[in-house]
Amino acid sequence: MGSEAGKTIYEFSASLLDGRTLKLGEFRGRVLLIVNTASKCGLTPQYTGLESLYESYRDRGLEVLGFPCNQFGGQEPGGAEQIEAFCGKCYGVKFPMFGKIEVNGPNAHPLYRFLKKERPGLFGIGRVAWNFTKFLVDRQGVVVRRFGPATKPEELALPIARLLAR
Repeated sequence: MGSEAGKTIYEFSASLLDGRTLKLGEFRGRVLLIVNTASKCGLTPQYTGLESLYESYRDRGLEVLGFPCNQFGGQEPGGAEQIEAFCGKCYGVKFPMFGKIEVNGPNAHPLYRFLKKERPGLFGIGRVAWNFTKFLVDRQGVVVRRFGPATKPEELALPIARLLAR
């Protein structure tokens, strides 16, 4: 499923943890891995694998973008400062982390509404099921794949390398 009417990820913007707004157009020409994250989830150790992917592939054109979300079991209760401190201290996260958002429901961030429309997921339900759902975006800003929360970041190395080689 390609982008409708030429829409790409680059039309969106979001606030970073420090409150600055970042236009995703700044990532034009890069491969993106967009992930909704949480600090108090059984899957939180995936931060290690996400940071490893970022460190391994960023010089070739990968950006990992983390979007904290508290919609699943209240597993991201902290504010921006707590999230930033936790990610840095516990997992050494250096990839961009954005302000807390909602990924489902009427207050879902427009970026996530777009991601879910492009890649609706299992049975086409169009919802993010849990923390650490991953969306892979090619260098043209097209959402090419979606991976469920149980997919470990290490399992994304090959799909990422293939997109980077294009």
